[in-house]
Amino acid sequence: MPASDTRSTPARHVAVVGGGPAGLMAAEVLAGAGAEVDLYDAMPSVGRKFLLAGKGGLNLTHSEAFSAFCSRFGERRTPIAPMLERFGAADLRAWAQGLGVATFIGSSGRVFPVNLKAAPLLRAWLHRLRGQGVRLHMRHRWRGWTGGDATTLAFETPQGAWTVHADAVVLALGGASWARLGSDGAWVPWLQSRGVDLAPLRPSNCGFDAAHVDVQGHLQPGWSEHFRSRHAGAPLKNVALACTGTDGRRFAQPGEFVITDGGVEGSLVYAASAVLRDAIEANGQAIAQLDLLPGRSAEWVAREVARPRGARSLSTHLKSRLGLDGVKAALLYELLPREVVADPQRMAAVIKALPLILLAARPLDEAISTAGGVRFEALDAQGMLRAAPGVFCAGEMLDWEAPTGGYLLTACCATGVWAGEGALRYLGLRPVSNSAAPGR
Repeated sequence: MPASDTRSTPARHVAVVGGGPAGLMAAEVLAGAGAEVDLYDAMPSVGRKFLLAGKGGLNLTHSEAFSAFCSRFGERRTPIAPMLERFGAADLRAWAQGLGVATFIGSSGRVFPVNLKAAPLLRAWLHRLRGQGVRLHMRHRWRGWTGGDATTLAFETPQGAWTVHADAVVLALGGASWARLGSDGAWVPWLQSRGVDLAPLRPSNCGFDAAHVDVQGHLQPGWSEHFRSRHAGAPLKNVALACTGTDGRRFAQPGEFVITDGGVEGSLVYAASAVLRDAIEANGQAIAQLDLLPGRSAEWVAREVARPRGARSLSTHLKSRLGLDGVKAALLYELLPREVVADPQRMAAVIKALPLILLAARPLDEAISTAGGVRFEALDAQGMLRAAPGVFCAGEMLDWEAPTGGYLLTACCATGVWAGEGALRYLGLRPVSNSAAPGR
């Protein structure tokens, strides 16, 4: 490979930067319509975060109704909805079927490949892309633009600097979580240098640092050593969490989560993370209410707590009358002043609404996904950067967020289709019309 390639490229040549689902989907759309496609990625192989997401069973999408599906994107529902109409959950399942990967709907409504694995789907996908003529270039780290042309890209490779000229560019560079898998947010200054309007990158679907109440009744960061040493890593199952956002948004949902060394993480916490994160940013802390017995009424709890316990300890009483023990019972002592613990009436109330005080979101690199990025206002209707003609954006680098459950992957693929088709129209090429599975 020469130090710099300044060869003229054929017309209708598109450079896709980023080898996650959004970039791969854009490449498939482009190649399927006859464009010449080169895909570049900084990592040794593509789809690394995709493979990690499928390690415990690939959650491909969700089967719920379209309106409910779109509602998961909160304030970004309006710009995301048309992309999901073009390529949504049913289309993603049809696309997977076209690759020979059958899917099924689980009891939660989530959709999985029958074999639950990500690797076979990725292998079949790459085989089809190569068959379409897509060329993959690994260990090519994008370093912004060279010169004034927005479609002339600079890369750093093991062999040195590399310049690529294209007729159009699709950027699908991911967010800034899990940097070791390639999503490091290094693209931010390059887009800022072009005058692209960006929202700050923030953690989404993330854990939080908590606080406990010490023996003097004072709030202290983290867990007490007594609690941490006994319960870090313990799951809290069959609970419900409720919180209210700074804009009045109300979150209330049953589920489960996990106690960490200094806070909480897990599916129920991730689902509430946007509301909790925004509250911390606005107020310095967020308060969530935990219902430790969501299957029981407040009246039943109050009645059982009030029963005489004789010589039994409070812990024994709670276990025998309410079934509260282990980490659930320990949380009561960790989060409540001693005078509340000693008052049966107040204790009964907080079992149904235990205040969990959260002080900070965990660092961005630990988050499952990223909020913030390229604002939709910085793009035209086809997904092209207004400040960089010929450059389109897709995937998690756009300013949207959604909970886990198949929504993230579906939206990444949908934005990839949107950007790919936008680039085709920019080049005067006709997208494959009404195709549920790009490239078929």
